[in-house]
Amino acid sequence: MIVHRLELVDFRNYQEASFDFHPGITAVVGLNGQGKTNLAEALAYLASLDSFRGAPGDALIRAGADQAVVRATVVQPDGREVLVELELSRQGRNRVQVNKQRLGRTRDLLGVMRVTVFSPDDLQLVKGGPGERRRFMDDTLVALALKYDAMRLELDRVVKQRNTLLKQAGGKLDDAGEVTLEVWDAKLADIGDRFGHARAVLIARLSPVVAEAYEQLADRPTPIELRYEPPWRGSGGLAAALAAARTDDLRRGVSTVGPHRDDVELFVNGMPARTHASQGEQRTLALALRLGAHRMVAEKAGSAPVLVLDDVLSELDPTRCTALLRHLPPGQVVLTTAGVLPDAAHPDSIVRIAAGRVEP
Repeated sequence: MIVHRLELVDFRNYQEASFDFHPGITAVVGLNGQGKTNLAEALAYLASLDSFRGAPGDALIRAGADQAVVRATVVQPDGREVLVELELSRQGRNRVQVNKQRLGRTRDLLGVMRVTVFSPDDLQLVKGGPGERRRFMDDTLVALALKYDAMRLELDRVVKQRNTLLKQAGGKLDDAGEVTLEVWDAKLADIGDRFGHARAVLIARLSPVVAEAYEQLADRPTPIELRYEPPWRGSGGLAAALAAARTDDLRRGVSTVGPHRDDVELFVNGMPARTHASQGEQRTLALALRLGAHRMVAEKAGSAPVLVLDDVLSELDPTRCTALLRHLPPGQVVLTTAGVLPDAAHPDSIVRIAAGRVEP
């Protein structure tokens, strides 16, 4: 999958700009605060309809403008050229078109374009709370198969409904409430068991791929392990865990067990990475997680997603920078940097940005 051209209108600090990308490595160069990460965000937003910076939609619209447009010309693996257009509105009435045909739902855009992003904030995959790692797991599942997007939405809906009932109960259920809770327990057990199984299969397959990516970046063998072992996946599954937790759930007014509370444990040299790994090891592991997921998606889809490395060179020591550039996966790479490109970079093209404009 190749992005030939990206056009932005009133997106972040860009009033109007267009970018032509090389099928190989495109280096996007500019001082800090000029719009390099905004460009990376635009590419990723077209693929996921989500900001990897956690920004709401209206924050993506340039100050003083009512709407923003992100438009990309994408060459699919079979050679077809697809025009993808997204219009963001401050009123929340976003519009998506593919080849000038409006999509009924914005989420129907998922899968038309695939992008993997690594940014400095990804250190939180290792250092941050469980929510960061759950999102990583679930985003990877969706990239591998779009059916998991519907499953994730259904899980969120069921948990929200169950939590509403628990809060309204005030610690005690009447007969009608008992019946209703049984219904939501059954729904949560069903979707939760299926989603938990999908996560477990993903992590089992991903762990050795991440270990290989880490070894390439560190340039030495290092024991790396990912574990997804929530207690509720034991005997009896989520239904039994929900029954056991019911008293506590009623007292607290929230669902305390299930996929929405899970974590992935990350280990470097047999020790928990969040608490025992050095910052360099943590950053290398975060990048290895992204590269591992990228390789799995490329293998499943038969074509590599666009790999966007946002300011990664400033986050790694020179040895690991060189190792990364030497082991870049096949496919299109967009590399942003505020510094001098290292000798090992060898970009096929360079785009220079200043104050939201492309320099000639």
